[in-house]
Amino acid sequence: MLGLFGTLDLASRSLATQQEGTAVAGQNMANVNNPAYARERTVVQTSAPLETTAGEEGTGADVVSITEVRDSLLDSQIQSENSATGSFTAQQSALQNAEACLGEQLTNSGASAASTDGLAAKLSNLFNSFSSLTTGAGDPAAVVQSAQMVATQFNQVSANLSQVRGNLNLSIQNDVASSNQDLKDIAALNQQIVLAEAGGGTANDLVDERQQKIEDLASMMNFSTVAQPNGSVDLSVGTDKLVTGGTVDDHLQAYDAGGGQLVVHNCAGLQLPLTGGSIAGNITARDGALAGLQTSLNTLASQLITQVNNIYSAGYDSNGGTGRDFFTGIGASDIAVNSGLVADPSQFQASSVAGAGGNTRIALALANLATQDNPALGNQSIPQRYAQTVSTLGNAIDAATDQLNTSQAIGATLANHRSSESGVSIDEEMTNLMQFQKAYEASAKLVTTLNAMMETVINMKTA
Repeated sequence: MLGLFGTLDLASRSLATQQEGTAVAGQNMANVNNPAYARERTVVQTSAPLETTAGEEGTGADVVSITEVRDSLLDSQIQSENSATGSFTAQQSALQNAEACLGEQLTNSGASAASTDGLAAKLSNLFNSFSSLTTGAGDPAAVVQSAQMVATQFNQVSANLSQVRGNLNLSIQNDVASSNQDLKDIAALNQQIVLAEAGGGTANDLVDERQQKIEDLASMMNFSTVAQPNGSVDLSVGTDKLVTGGTVDDHLQAYDAGGGQLVVHNCAGLQLPLTGGSIAGNITARDGALAGLQTSLNTLASQLITQVNNIYSAGYDSNGGTGRDFFTGIGASDIAVNSGLVADPSQFQASSVAGAGGNTRIALALANLATQDNPALGNQSIPQRYAQTVSTLGNAIDAATDQLNTSQAIGATLANHRSSESGVSIDEEMTNLMQFQKAYEASAKLVTTLNAMMETVINMKTA
């Protein structure tokens, strides 16, 4: 049988067990507002029993480990959804910046509402000014002014969209640098976790920190993880290994493929198959909707220059001058009104015949461009093509927003699920704390009782 000293040892280990449970409950409560923290719990196991003639006699209990409540499958789902959310967030932000460059008011359906500051209104003013010349109520100076506003708007939109493209490339470079740092941190944490668990211990706080790094990395790029028996986690993109244990096998590089088309390679120069995260989202927005918008605007400006000049150059001004172009430049970035016409609007070539009397057929032909289908613009007029360009951007923004909202809703559901499973509940921890406190008091009472019994035995010996 245990005897007094054996029972005293049992009481002592019981005190240690309840004290450990109290400490873990305190640790949980201290981290109640730490989103990276996974709730811990003590694993208590009955001590090896003592064989006696009367049968097995219990020897108490010991804390054999402190584990954290973490669901690896749920973590993996959150990691994957972080990549999706990161991609859609980047796309939505990039396209909204492009929308701001246009100065148009987009509706939820992707269409453009009336805006006095946008290119649509300025194009309308230009064609109206052409039309006013045919009635004799117009003024060539007003036409030139309207055309300058159109050209300036094209120039500003083109410059602003180029700036958006430059900012996206900068974001890609910054995300690549941050991703490489996360890879280094994850590998370092792998080393620490393996060392801590090699002797049978636990590294719960390090695991929490590593999971936070993994989820941060997932918001920038997609990858897969494989947990190893020694506690480390390996990371890879497709067949390319990035982290193996405590070693960073590969890293990311932002490579300029030409014309500012940054792509992401590994150190061997092979393009990584990134489909998620902010890096992929920025590349998708840059090379998709933004590139399409820039191309469409350049085509629109080019056709405006060509169509107007083809008609205008055949006209005559009031002094019989002819052969001059109305616009200069080749696209949205450099379209401008002929400087000679800006200096002297009376040189406007509105007539189809030479002579002071003349007519306004050239002005009429220019005004008709507002409704004339253009094969180079998909058999649409210039205003129609611009409206479609704006609508296409609006639809892309709506699609990115819908995808982002869905991804965020899924992410929130997963986060709530993990919080209910791995998060800290103050009520639960307070209940545990009271339970450990009462058990500690009972163990202390056992020690007090054994002390009294031992005193009795000692007094019997000395009596």
